[in-house]
Amino acid sequence: MHRSLVVTILALSYFGLTLSAGDLALPSMSNGEPAAAKRVRVISPEYRGSEVYHSLYLPADWSAAKVEGGETWPVIVEYTGNYFPAAGSTGEVKDAALGFGISRGKFIWVVLPFIEPDRSKNAITWWGDKTLTINYAKDNVPQICEQYGGDPDKVLLCGFSRGAIAVNYIGLHNDEIAKLWCGFITHDHYDGVKRWKGTEWGTPLEAYQSAATKRLARIRERPVLVCENGNTAATEAFLEGGVALDHFTFLSIKTEDILGEFPNQWAIHPHNDRWLLKASDKANAVARWLDEITE
Repeated sequence: MHRSLVVTILALSYFGLTLSAGDLALPSMSNGEPAAAKRVRVISPEYRGSEVYHSLYLPADWSAAKVEGGETWPVIVEYTGNYFPAAGSTGEVKDAALGFGISRGKFIWVVLPFIEPDRSKNAITWWGDKTLTINYAKDNVPQICEQYGGDPDKVLLCGFSRGAIAVNYIGLHNDEIAKLWCGFITHDHYDGVKRWKGTEWGTPLEAYQSAATKRLARIRERPVLVCENGNTAATEAFLEGGVALDHFTFLSIKTEDILGEFPNQWAIHPHNDRWLLKASDKANAVARWLDEITE
């Protein structure tokens, strides 16, 4: 399926979206200055003139005056999935949804890019240039907190699919980037669980899992929520024996039970990051976990 057709399908899936009580409407992205209840495209100064960008959403109760008065908000930072037409995933920052669903619009929500080696644009498959991608997070997350009132002690990292792997592969790649986060949320995949054919970093499995286990150690005692469509058994099996699990929470879900038979108005495939936009018992479980770690 052509990339533009995938984007069209996603756009059509939100046209005339029927919302029930507790459901969320994903904010569309626009250009312009950041403002309350608005999601905007942001080009960092070091990438001016390129197509590299991140997105920034500020909560409805945000204001510059409150920031000046010292008020802060929790921050949720997201990495999104690969370009994967079969599941409707475009790999684009602008089409991410997981972080908004997790925070229900109450946090500052940032979707970070993976950056192509030539620094020209965001990578829609895998990491682009790993070092550029890591440095972008290290530079921009603290700046966003300082400028927009993000609480540096309440910055969570989340990801879907490719982004779920990136939570550890990028977010725990070294001690410097690892110290940014207060907790971690993954949905559909986890770093080290399976080999990734055609990549230098994800195969052979033994070497990949050895490196992933070293990254795991950087979590230390911070809370982790692992979500999976189907079940979390494979991730639990990988983690057992390699890391203490007392600060891990595992949530197995079935997106079809939440969103309905696919394709539907929310998504075209069970492997999606939209399930938290729909009110459900599983969404409530995520909200309770989030309240506990950010109170």
